[in-house]
Amino acid sequence: MREIRGCGTALITPFDDDFEIDWDSFGKLVSRQLDAGIDFLVPLGTTGETPCLEEYEKEKLLATVTEINGGKVPVVAGAGSNSTKKVLNNISSLSRHNPDAFLVVVPYYNKPTQEGIFLHFKAISESTSTPLILYNIPGRTGVNMTVETTLRLAELKNIIAVKEASGNYEQISETIRLAPDGFSVLSGNDDMTFPLMCSGGKGVISVASNVAPSPIVKMTGLLSEGRTEEAAVLHHRLMPLFKACFVESNPGPVKSAMALKGLIRNRLRLPLTSSTVQTNRLMESILEDIADL
Repeated sequence: MREIRGCGTALITPFDDDFEIDWDSFGKLVSRQLDAGIDFLVPLGTTGETPCLEEYEKEKLLATVTEINGGKVPVVAGAGSNSTKKVLNNISSLSRHNPDAFLVVVPYYNKPTQEGIFLHFKAISESTSTPLILYNIPGRTGVNMTVETTLRLAELKNIIAVKEASGNYEQISETIRLAPDGFSVLSGNDDMTFPLMCSGGKGVISVASNVAPSPIVKMTGLLSEGRTEEAAVLHHRLMPLFKACFVESNPGPVKSAMALKGLIRNRLRLPLTSSTVQTNRLMESILEDIADL
């Protein structure tokens, strides 16, 4: 199994003026990430607007990433849903493209109990030999996966990591402290990558690295080497970008920044809408400030 660590980008999905996938731009974005030295790639996450994608589009996006990547770095494919059966179907259809791991979010909206969360992931684990990464993001799902549930799941055969976006440092630190050997904690929030990696986290699944992959790869690399003072300089320089990426619903601000860089059109599928003028101005200012990184 290829280790999932360092900086992985939660890839956006670019759309053209008719809100169809801009395949040419998407291919260029994947190549741009690889050229920047990204450690792994994460297509089909929330940042990729997967709730608004058709099934054939999801398969083609993963196939495109797989082809362009050519085995250079691990690929972690999003496969989550609030229906256990739907996740099993997603994994079945996406497995033909041989991702290195699947990222599966805690079921959203229906707010299962901790036992329901455990049994959901247990059923998924038993359905596949591909490694699984749990994803805890209570701000979007409506329910928090506790440390106790995470650690129960960490004992299952192919659950290798958790992407933690609870924003609760105490909870995440406790997971890191008690995690068994071979189970990793990845930051799900760019602004918490520095403290979590200093506490033993192994990396980040990043939104901001869509915009600025090279400096975030450098920062996580420095942290992996224990060079915290050098990493702190980058952390502080990048913090305005980390914060700005969430002044509106993700991926609106990120698409704003990338459109300003001439990489994509600033288009999102409804019910998400393109960024406001204020966000565009904020991103323009931030891009100027980090242009030398």
